[in-house]
Amino acid sequence: MIRTRRFLAIGASAALIAAAFASAVPASATGPDPKTRQEQYAKAAEQYGVPQDVLLAVSYLESRWDTNAGNPSTSAGFGPMHLTDYTAAGVGGDHHGEGIEDPRGDARRPLVATKANVKTEHEPLAKETLDQAAELTGRTVQDLRSKPAANIAGGAALLADFQQQLGRPLSADPAQWYGAVAKYSGATDQQSAKAFADQVYDVLADGATRTTDDGQRVTLAATRVTPDRSGLGKLGLRTTTGAEAECPKSLACEWMPAPFGQFGDPVDYGNHDKSNRPETAAIKYIVIHDTEITYASTVNGVVNIANNASWHYSVRAQDGHIAQHIKAKDVGWHAGNWYINGRSIGIEHEGYAARGTWYTEAMYRKSAQLVRYLAKRYDIPLDREHIIGHDNVIGPLNANLPLTHWDPGPYWDWARYFTLMGAPFHRIARSSNGGMVTINPDFDKNRPAYTNCEDNPGPPSEGGVNIPCGDWGSSALWLRTEPREDAPLLKDIGRNPPDGTSTTKVSDHGSRVSAGTRFAIADRSGDWVAVWYLGQKGWLKNPRKAPTVEWASGFVVTPKAGKESVPLYGRPYPEAAAYPPGVPVQSVTPLMYNLPAGQRYPYAFTVPSEYFWSEFDTSKNVYVRGKDTYYQLQWGHRIAYVKSTDVDVVPSGPRW
Repeated sequence: MIRTRRFLAIGASAALIAAAFASAVPASATGPDPKTRQEQYAKAAEQYGVPQDVLLAVSYLESRWDTNAGNPSTSAGFGPMHLTDYTAAGVGGDHHGEGIEDPRGDARRPLVATKANVKTEHEPLAKETLDQAAELTGRTVQDLRSKPAANIAGGAALLADFQQQLGRPLSADPAQWYGAVAKYSGATDQQSAKAFADQVYDVLADGATRTTDDGQRVTLAATRVTPDRSGLGKLGLRTTTGAEAECPKSLACEWMPAPFGQFGDPVDYGNHDKSNRPETAAIKYIVIHDTEITYASTVNGVVNIANNASWHYSVRAQDGHIAQHIKAKDVGWHAGNWYINGRSIGIEHEGYAARGTWYTEAMYRKSAQLVRYLAKRYDIPLDREHIIGHDNVIGPLNANLPLTHWDPGPYWDWARYFTLMGAPFHRIARSSNGGMVTINPDFDKNRPAYTNCEDNPGPPSEGGVNIPCGDWGSSALWLRTEPREDAPLLKDIGRNPPDGTSTTKVSDHGSRVSAGTRFAIADRSGDWVAVWYLGQKGWLKNPRKAPTVEWASGFVVTPKAGKESVPLYGRPYPEAAAYPPGVPVQSVTPLMYNLPAGQRYPYAFTVPSEYFWSEFDTSKNVYVRGKDTYYQLQWGHRIAYVKSTDVDVVPSGPRW
């Protein structure tokens, strides 16, 4: 995609506005921009009459004070203050309609070609805030995008302008700025604006200190404030319908239902399946996706009956607003594996896995609150065996392996996400003698040199030029065949047919491990640790002064004595004898992978064999359950299943 750059010519009226602000600027606030980020916030706050802690809290919720090297967020926001400019960001694309993965993942009723033509749309914005900031400050659009001091000044000017539009004074009391903060969210509905403002005041109450992505130390002292919310009703925002939404009240979720209707025969209907979970089947997974399209396009797709994909919740990037489309009791078509669809809740996040955009703090926080709520409600453990990315979902059959999606990708900050859930990744064992590791690199400092980030590179097998991606933080690490940085990557015959050769492409996770996932230790050599991965020994660097893993322990699976290897499965379906009359038997088909004798993989939990036969006439729905049981394990980047009769479960221990 070609990204256009647009520049705003400041007219006479804009100059008058800027002059009006400048006339009120104290002499101490004029002059060149300060060099430290803390001073830049202080100067902007003084210049525009905004309480510094309010300015810091708003900025933290948008960007955690990071600059992101001038790249836009997933909702087209630039800089620490997230000033929006959709044209310059060049956001757009297509995720579910790209024709690669069948999101339903049920081989007995493959989806027909997508009927819906979902166009890329944007939220209806009165004016993009970067342009407004340029008018208010007299700074160029280019500077507002790329220079932190200018961007912070632009955000302060916007807050001051919003405050005056509400007829409020430029007070030093943070409690008086609630309405302006709510308007800053960009939300078009009152509930979302309120939820955003409440989060800003939560940040104020908690305080924060961190070093930004460009090395600036910034501090916000904790300040408890009881905000004056009377200005919220003056914003003229619409109210949304959320009575049916399954969310905590604090999230103000919107109910935006996906349709359920028939096209012709009982197999051809859209765009999800009715059920009665967890009574009919336990909900064991929450699957994290990104959309590859804007929020407006996302919800336009899921509420279209002709769309062949569906999910339970969508999360907007700019303010973290959440819409629910399918009740948790029903089954969405989102993960590309029918077994996982039948036991999961799917959450889509407005964003792009590989375009240099970044996910906002507001999105991470709201999504984490939602996941924590759902996990508690359905008794889902907060770990990476149950809270998984779409990229962790394995194809149900061999033909699906190279086609499965890889979102939310290596730029999703899993460690931050789980910390916000109250379940941070941490050390379990005192040393490597525990026999396992939890992957946990420093997201900001871990910057692998991925390639092919522009224009959604698709499956690695498509080839193409290895264009370097940007220098961005990542939650993933590469694995090498030997303990040295120039050693080849491991092979993945399923992801990268025919010979399995892995690449550095951002879409290629054939030799990659992700934060929070666990692996059994296979060997050690100096600063390097080897883990068992896809039947191979994969080496990752773990420097003593900058560790990338946490020592762990637990249980592992290994082939029973006498077996040279055991098969793995993408769908733990029941044995043939379990199917009642009228329900066609689904084959129990091994994948092309095998788990060799002597290797060990972390045991996650025991999985019942199950198949959900569903039709438009829900009275004909049947849950087929067999006597066979399976174990879930981390097999490479994705999860997989092994029959319990083929393996032993033993303590991890120092067996490497």
